Amino acid sequence: MEVPQMPQTTSTFTLPLSKSVSSALPPLKVVKRISRKELMMENVQEKKDEEAEEDQATVSGSAEEPAGASKLQAQDSFSEDSLVSEELSLEESRKKKEEEEAAARALKAQRQAMAIEELVQSERNYLHMLQLSTVTIRSNLQKIQPPLANLSRMFLYIEEVMDVSGRLLSLLDHKQVRPGDPLFLETLCDTFLNLSPDIESAYREYLANYSQVTVIENSYKQKELLWNDIIKIIKSSAPEVNATSLSFFLVMPVQRIARYPLLLQTIQKHTEPSHPAYSRLEQAAHTSIALNCRINEYKRFREVADKYKKSESLSIRDKINRLNTHSIAKKTARIGQYLKHETGIVPKLVDEEFDALEGFFYVLEHGILQLLENVETYLRHLQSFLACKTEQFDFDMDGEKEPICYKEITTALRQWVLPSFEKRLRTLIHKPLCSLRDLLVGPRNLIRKRLDKLLDYELIEAKSSLSYEEQGVANNYKTLNTLLLNELPQFNGLALQMIWSMLGTFSCLHRDLASDMEQLFLGFAQQLPHSAVEPVVFWEWAESAVLEGARRLETLCRSVEETLNAPAVQPLSPSSQRRLKQLMDKHGSGKIYQVTAPVAGTRDLDLSLNKGELVAVISEADTRGDKRRWLVDAGGRRGYAPSSKLIRYHQPSDDPPPSPHLTVPDGVPGLRRHSYTPEYRPPNVSTLPLFQVFAAYDFVARGNHEVSLHAGEAVRVLEPHDKRGNREWSLVEARGGQRGYVPSNYLTTAPAGPAPPGFRAFS
Repeated sequence: MEVPQMPQTTSTFTLPLSKSVSSALPPLKVVKRISRKELMMENVQEKKDEEAEEDQATVSGSAEEPAGASKLQAQDSFSEDSLVSEELSLEESRKKKEEEEAAARALKAQRQAMAIEELVQSERNYLHMLQLSTVTIRSNLQKIQPPLANLSRMFLYIEEVMDVSGRLLSLLDHKQVRPGDPLFLETLCDTFLNLSPDIESAYREYLANYSQVTVIENSYKQKELLWNDIIKIIKSSAPEVNATSLSFFLVMPVQRIARYPLLLQTIQKHTEPSHPAYSRLEQAAHTSIALNCRINEYKRFREVADKYKKSESLSIRDKINRLNTHSIAKKTARIGQYLKHETGIVPKLVDEEFDALEGFFYVLEHGILQLLENVETYLRHLQSFLACKTEQFDFDMDGEKEPICYKEITTALRQWVLPSFEKRLRTLIHKPLCSLRDLLVGPRNLIRKRLDKLLDYELIEAKSSLSYEEQGVANNYKTLNTLLLNELPQFNGLALQMIWSMLGTFSCLHRDLASDMEQLFLGFAQQLPHSAVEPVVFWEWAESAVLEGARRLETLCRSVEETLNAPAVQPLSPSSQRRLKQLMDKHGSGKIYQVTAPVAGTRDLDLSLNKGELVAVISEADTRGDKRRWLVDAGGRRGYAPSSKLIRYHQPSDDPPPSPHLTVPDGVPGLRRHSYTPEYRPPNVSTLPLFQVFAAYDFVARGNHEVSLHAGEAVRVLEPHDKRGNREWSLVEARGGQRGYVPSNYLTTAPAGPAPPGFRAFS
């Protein structure tokens, strides 16, 4: 017998669920769960009741089989129980997940706090170690005798590193926020970001100089006794640290700057993205990484610069020993590329920005060298002035007020005012200029090396793929070019600023000098002449007096120069005598000159002459009108010779009688010749036999220091020798009152009656 099928419509009756099961669960937690189960079952029952009421009017199978209805009701009850069980398991898993997430957040927060604490505490320990090495150990090392060489260079820039580390900690302490406070992380990130420019500036200089630390320490290690003393001082100064070298402390900044990204990334790893300071923390981590990259790039630039800016003074043998196949091929390629540029075969790679910087650098270099040369010339002239101590000489002016005042003023100038001015000038102008000149060597070498690297780079620029060596060549050029573009403007600006500063200092020094001299002269103003004269009249008088003094000084200098350059007669060899006769017959005696120093011909038509050779001057200028080159005849050879190395020559004749050895009679005082010597009045020596001095031959003066004479002309001998004591020349006075030198063997004596007035008599 078949069981009738259940109609498609919803059942019109429900089976009530038993509610007595909940009373059998005594635990609280279970009771709560069953209560929720009952509530869910009640809701299901209510929905079924409503559906049954709606469909009751359409139900017609009230006489259906009771067994089929019971089976359907059992299936509905089983599905409801499964649904409740799934809901309970989901709830339990959700709560378990929440508990696990809460535990993970707590662990993450704990690790974040530990990472923050590690960063702060390690920074404090790091700063303490730097202070220990810089203050305690360094001060003890400075007590070693003899002092350690280059000790200060080992600690170069470490003060800046300590300063920025101390500022980081002080800013954190100033905020008065503890590491456990949620605001501490935001404060830490803000502080690091604000100090990042200073951190980069301090650490990049220290890291760039760290290679010198190892070099200096290795130089100490080569001296065993010295190194043992250094180790003892380090261990006694820091007994709590097991340090065995200075690099144990000095390498810490190198390690510290690399740890900042690791510490910040660790904090970021244990920080929730929802944290208020997460964005600032992420920015600080990225900044620390970029900071390290820039420092490494700067260090690489410095290494390249230090490599190429050194100027080596190598001998020819050392340069030859350095030659090899690779270097010869490289230099040949550079020369070929340079010739292609000059001939226009290959266009040159143009960088207008660098070309402008290079041109300005060379202008600055020329100006610095020219200014230094002028300052050194100024100092030499000042030293020459101070060396001429005229106030130490007595001019027999006792009792004269004005000379005494001038003497005191001159003494004060030479002993106090001008020496102080010279010292300040050397300290404030000359030494800085010398230092600036030395600094020009590095940029100049880098600019030249860049040109070489540019020629190498142009050879490989067009290649699509580069080998390892070619890539290195390209990197070297780009590094040098970038380095110069970044630092050459700074160097040019600082050099120009120093030049302007030194020029301003130079003006201030002269202003102070004028002020000191004014105060000095005011103390003697009442004792000097013209002190009561009106200023306009005084300055007119002062100007005229200075110009007149300058004119007299120029005349005196010219006279002294002509006197000191008086020609010296030298004996001639037979060949020179033959040349002299040949030149005199051809050009005359007035054109004969003698070479005073060896002459080496360096230009076209120049003659090479030996000292003492005789030449005849044909023209006192070359074809271009240059009076420094004279056209001369050297006895068959004609060419140009410098006029500064030629002096007029006078050949003593064998025909005139020997020099009469003109002497002043006993009892007759010698003349004291000065520019202000009054006219000499000869003493009365009429009781002595008189001799008259005559010119035995004609003589033509060749300069202002000589005087022309005619044969038979009577002269008066003033001095029987020249300034150097040479008796081959005599100072005479002719009839017209003209004074000058003539050859002594051109003079002769003859007995005479009473001496004519105005002439000197000889015995």
